[in-house]
Amino acid sequence: MENEGTEGRPKGELERNLGEQPIAALLAKHNFKSADLVTASSMQLTHKMVSRACRGRRLTSKTRLKVHQAINALVDTPLSMKDLFNYK
Repeated sequence: MENEGTEGRPKGELERNLGEQPIAALLAKHNFKSADLVTASSMQLTHKMVSRACRGRRLTSKTRLKVHQAINALVDTPLSMKDLFNYK
């Protein structure tokens, strides 16, 4: 179709599945589970949010902030958003 971009989605629509994100490797490296992030979060973070972050679903900026805050509560060295996600 003329109005379709790559992979059959309409032109201008953002890709939602971005592949495994660096946060998944960080969680594995530190032997953290999604439950550890949910418990460490002072915000309302759910297991589903963490799972979607690791799988590479495009998250809202608020959800990325919640995940970022939770993982920084668990690790010794503060991490940036670029350390967790490879998209903007």
